Amino acid sequence: MDTTNGKLNRKLKMALVGGGQGAFIGRVHATAAVLDNRAELVAGALSSNAEKAKASAPSYDIKPDRAYGSYQELIEKESKRPEGDRVDFISITTPNHMHFPVAKAALEAGFNVVCDKPMTFNSHEAKELIGLVEKSGVVFALTHNYTGYPLVRHAREMILGGELGEIQAIRSNYIQGWLRSRLEESDQKQAAWRTDPTKSGAAGCFGDIATHAWNLARYMTGVQSSEIACVLKTFEAGRQLDDYGTAIIRLQNGGLATVTASQISHGRENDIFIEIDGTKASLQWRQENPNEMIVRRNGQPHAIHTRDPNAPYLSATGKAACRIPSGHPEGYLEGFANIYRSAYDDMVKRATGEKFEKKNTIYPNVYDGLEGMMFIQQCVASNAKGGAWVPLKVDEARK
Repeated sequence: MDTTNGKLNRKLKMALVGGGQGAFIGRVHATAAVLDNRAELVAGALSSNAEKAKASAPSYDIKPDRAYGSYQELIEKESKRPEGDRVDFISITTPNHMHFPVAKAALEAGFNVVCDKPMTFNSHEAKELIGLVEKSGVVFALTHNYTGYPLVRHAREMILGGELGEIQAIRSNYIQGWLRSRLEESDQKQAAWRTDPTKSGAAGCFGDIATHAWNLARYMTGVQSSEIACVLKTFEAGRQLDDYGTAIIRLQNGGLATVTASQISHGRENDIFIEIDGTKASLQWRQENPNEMIVRRNGQPHAIHTRDPNAPYLSATGKAACRIPSGHPEGYLEGFANIYRSAYDDMVKRATGEKFEKKNTIYPNVYDGLEGMMFIQQCVASNAKGGAWVPLKVDEARK
């Protein structure tokens, strides 16, 4: 055993599935996972093409004997390695349609999993993963990376602590412009799979980025929903999936939330922004300016909360997510790294036989993954009925 007094005496060992030549998110995961020097990338199945998978391995410093031609080979051979030498967790960074089969195989083999969003291709697969996680007792983290930003976690503490009062209205948006033209008709890999329903799933823009906007609202406020009405639109003729949409969500407390997502707005990059109205105060946060959050109260000057780990107003959770002194840009990679770091705490607890929280974690988990799939599924269902109201009870995911 490589444990002493309940502590793990080594780095966690990581395997990466996806992330081969021409990929984007795999490199992000590989970078974020080792930012705190608590893990090392030792194995990978970097592409569905065995030759490409092995050719991609040197750029990650993965040795040839652990550069596998498929995820099945990776799981089979790593399972046979002795404890302490085999990988501790598998990060899944493939297109959406491969998340479930890789996660299922990893969970059945007893490996911890870190999975990119959306978690699965549909809610049926998501429910099956929940059963596998509960049966195996592994750690499962979902990289809704914006939940790792310090001011997002600070806002969550403020709201759950009652500083905004009862939450009555939420406006959460994610606006991009990169798919204004039929980029998928070129050799652009990211556009090709995201607009292909066999790889992306039932929704395009709403499955890709609106899920981030809704997850952010849920994470920051903890609100429970009851119904959703959604209209999706494909503006680029010939495209198979939506590239724009708006949803209205009725909250169980009587409030309202809206989610708007676009991938066809000229000049917009990754503009995810959220406004939350409570009975005592309102706040606003924007991902492209992540180190500032505005808090407003009638009759008082607007307050700007900055990502300052030394500021007395910043919550302990917000401070814990800060890595560098105030005034320096901190955001995207560090947000991913904060999710990994929180998941590592639970992976170590699992390895040393300690109990750890399964459902209400600081990082998004398998239950949040089901919520995301329910959101996508019901948005598509509402749109198919001309924007009619359909149920959306996300709290059922944790029952």
